[in-house]
Amino acid sequence: MTDSVKPRGRASDKRRRLTAAAAQVLHQQGVERTTLADIARVADVPVGNVYYYFKTKDELVRAALSEHSAHLDELTGGLDELPDPRDRLKALVEAWVGRRETAVRYGCPTGTLAVEVDKRADGILDAEAGAVIRRLLDWAGHQFRALGLPDPDGLAVTLVAGYQGMSLLANALREPEIMTREGARLLGWLDALEAPGNPRGPGE
Repeated sequence: MTDSVKPRGRASDKRRRLTAAAAQVLHQQGVERTTLADIARVADVPVGNVYYYFKTKDELVRAALSEHSAHLDELTGGLDELPDPRDRLKALVEAWVGRRETAVRYGCPTGTLAVEVDKRADGILDAEAGAVIRRLLDWAGHQFRALGLPDPDGLAVTLVAGYQGMSLLANALREPEIMTREGARLLGWLDALEAPGNPRGPGE
């Protein structure tokens, strides 16, 4: 039994490493510039193993999207430990700003990938990329709804659009300060939002 478990464990570890490598390399190099050999090198596995687990580059893109979704769930799961929805949203913005150097070099991981796969004709991968962004919008909308704010889904779009915009500009202009400044604006905006009939008191 021990011998039968070890190969499965090694196979699972290789697939996990390849998935993580796909997310990293596709973010850094883009879909078109990335080869299966690039993924294998970063994952530290023989290139033949990539073909064993992922037959096509599209399957690697799908794996990368799954990795981004898992990272998002990990991030929002940690934020959900905070008792106040406003604090969760502000901590999300602070997490974005904390990754500004990565954004400057490569852009938003999911956003840049979504733009790339949107150019493809089948429309399958771009829908999957959109689903990851939709998860973030749904989570943010839930926080605004918990605050009793009107149009919570619209507010979620404003928040995520603000992040995508500052990430894109920081990347295009190679200026991390853009994310610092715009992140501060988003934090001020979140602080200023008030539910109808329930204004925030001093110090709240």
